[in-house]
Amino acid sequence: MVGIVAALLLAAGIGFLMRPVSYFDGALYLRDALAGVKSRTVSVHGYSIHYLVEGPDNAPAVVLVHGLGGRAEDWRSLAPYLVKAGFRVLMPDLLGYGRSPRPADFSYSVRDEAGIVIGFLDALQLKQVDLGGWSMGGWIVQIVASEAPERVKRLMLFDAAGLYAAPDWDTRLFTPITAQELAQLEALLTPHPEVIPGFVSHDILRISREHAWVMHRAMTSMLTGADVTDRLLPELKMPVLLVWGSQDHIIPADQAEKIHRLIPQSQLDLVGSCGHLAPLECAGVIGPRVIAFVKQ
Repeated sequence: MVGIVAALLLAAGIGFLMRPVSYFDGALYLRDALAGVKSRTVSVHGYSIHYLVEGPDNAPAVVLVHGLGGRAEDWRSLAPYLVKAGFRVLMPDLLGYGRSPRPADFSYSVRDEAGIVIGFLDALQLKQVDLGGWSMGGWIVQIVASEAPERVKRLMLFDAAGLYAAPDWDTRLFTPITAQELAQLEALLTPHPEVIPGFVSHDILRISREHAWVMHRAMTSMLTGADVTDRLLPELKMPVLLVWGSQDHIIPADQAEKIHRLIPQSQLDLVGSCGHLAPLECAGVIGPRVIAFVKQ
């Protein structure tokens, strides 16, 4: 018996060293399940879209859309504030990300992903929601709010892309191929980057290589400027909240200020000492502000 236990522990240890991200994900999924977060799938345009949902079934719905390379779990710090305030929070994995499929024949453009989000609302019979998006997800929900304004009661944009503005950083860093590039990406994303252990970095880079084609297709589409929202934003009529990390190097705060000027009824909250990952790293500051907005 002792030998069997030792062998199992050795195998688990080797597995952790070889595929640490899988172990971290497993721990995250378990934590969510214990916290009452439900993992579900729904058919949207023939694709099985994965999503997370928490909160009472009959509560007002809030839908949150992640960014490029992200997933539903990215909202894990902010969603509990909304649930505690009495909302039902739904967080889809966009097509190509998280636990949703990665079909080879999909464009992965923000406009086509917006179609997936609208299809998600249709599939779950959500007639009107409070809609939020982060980074590329913020761009996507701007298009949703423009094309289906009757579906969006209030709009929340977190460090959102969408304006006609060329990045002043190397976009190839979103698909890092070396530990140095991964560290550079971390420094862009957060003002407080952590040192990533070598074996974890190796596994992250492996996953990056596997998913790089989706990221490249999405980024290439965005960089064409075909779907920018500069002309759409002044036409929005619903209340809009802009939440931005003041130290965001991916989408700087001056873009938030421009969006604020383009949407007269918007309110802008800049969050000090936070970067592009503000909804994840600064939820303690952002959460109460979001609740005040959706309760107004």
